[in-house]
Amino acid sequence: MPARDARATVRAAVRSILRQTERDLAVVAVDDGSTDGTAEVVAELADRDPRVVLLNGPGEGITAALQRGLARCDAELVVRMDADDLAHPRRLALQREALEADRSLWVVGAQVRAFPRRVVRDGMRRYVGWLNALVTPELVARDLLVEAPLVHPATALRRDALERLGGWRDGAFPEDYDLWLRLAAAGGRMTNLPVPLLLWREGPGRATRVDGRYSRERHVALKCAHLAAEVLRGRREVAVWGAGDTGKAFADALAAVGVRVALFIEVDPRKIGRTVRGAPVFGHAEARRARGLPLLVAVGAPGARPLIRGELAKQGFAELRDFWCVS
Repeated sequence: MPARDARATVRAAVRSILRQTERDLAVVAVDDGSTDGTAEVVAELADRDPRVVLLNGPGEGITAALQRGLARCDAELVVRMDADDLAHPRRLALQREALEADRSLWVVGAQVRAFPRRVVRDGMRRYVGWLNALVTPELVARDLLVEAPLVHPATALRRDALERLGGWRDGAFPEDYDLWLRLAAAGGRMTNLPVPLLLWREGPGRATRVDGRYSRERHVALKCAHLAAEVLRGRREVAVWGAGDTGKAFADALAAVGVRVALFIEVDPRKIGRTVRGAPVFGHAEARRARGLPLLVAVGAPGARPLIRGELAKQGFAELRDFWCVS
């Protein structure tokens, strides 16, 4: 549990773990240079319960704090938690049971509920609704390049898998999504349990809203680097369904890793027949023109993805063989 200036919420977060039905645990709380008394709150909890371990960091950032905490963990399973969230009492027990039942799973997340409700915006509601539907490894793999398919502080991970990959990486990208992509590339399977096990705090000060590493541009660049190394390995051209802002963003990021968009597919008649980023735009009825090229469905409009999947299936395209949904 990395924490920085979380005095107002860290006590409740730690207690939600100490009150788990799974009793054999340790809370490794890494105070990352707080100036508001966060460390003192955790130290008080540690005095009362020996399962609480306080580590002090110099304020080096979340990735280094996570690595510092991982080095202190001595259990087979490592569970992520943030200092402003709340865990369901059976969270750890259910996640441990899932990992023990299926050795092919490297990470088990869970459905989440965003709170407080009064500050949860429509975009977050859509994201949570999408994520909470990814309750099998197959669905997580299918939507891996749409958005981060697991909520980081809602996950339980095998420590040996984490260590095999070197843990979390620091860079100009979201450290959690980078980890999911690397785990998938290494053959690890991930899923979410079909029950809400985390109250996930929303607010304007969240790192995902104020830190540039979590921007849409950084997410797209990370996805395209993964695509170039895995899905598109050895390929230099792709087709893209969607010539709007999302499709253009992917075209630009793909160009940066040496992959050219040969053509776009569109449903908007105003775009058909035009040229976008140097590539022609064809109507969806001519999706067959993408045969022989990896097809990336880069459409972010709510509700569009299922319709496109249905249309491509009718035309004989198979997902994760002929086309991949990205966003």
